[in-house]
Amino acid sequence: MPVVYEELRRIAHQHMRKERPGHTLQTSALVNEAFVRLVDQSEVQWQNRAHFFGIAAQMMRRVLVDYARSRGYAKRGGNARQVSFDEVAMVPQERAADVVALDDALTSLAAIDSRKSQIVELRFFSGLSIEETAEVLAVSPGTVMRDWTLAKAWLRRELTA
Repeated sequence: MPVVYEELRRIAHQHMRKERPGHTLQTSALVNEAFVRLVDQSEVQWQNRAHFFGIAAQMMRRVLVDYARSRGYAKRGGNARQVSFDEVAMVPQERAADVVALDDALTSLAAIDSRKSQIVELRFFSGLSIEETAEVLAVSPGTVMRDWTLAKAWLRRELTA
């Protein structure tokens, strides 16, 4: 349990480093909320460590998106400035609204190609390497690289449209 918790803290810390200064959600709160959601996953057949942390990345994404939405950020516009996918990772002070826009775009991408959406989740939200992502999805690192490149291009177009 301590090893799992520390790995979840590492992943959560990566997320929180990208958030704006003074963000009210703390790393431990993100870990705890994601952990509670993981425990509620009674129907998941955990395949291996990589599968567990892949699901953990999805839970953290959902926690951050739910938090951003609860803070009153408008979906796709409103008072939020629309930015490209690359800018989302580089503009932490506006990240909460961007997380919502990215979540909407990822949902659209998942409807078209679920593997590309999963790759973005694992790479962007969980901070997994190409090799770790390939292990989680049981594909080659080359496939992950190609899908990652295509997914970024698709998201960039979607977020700037």
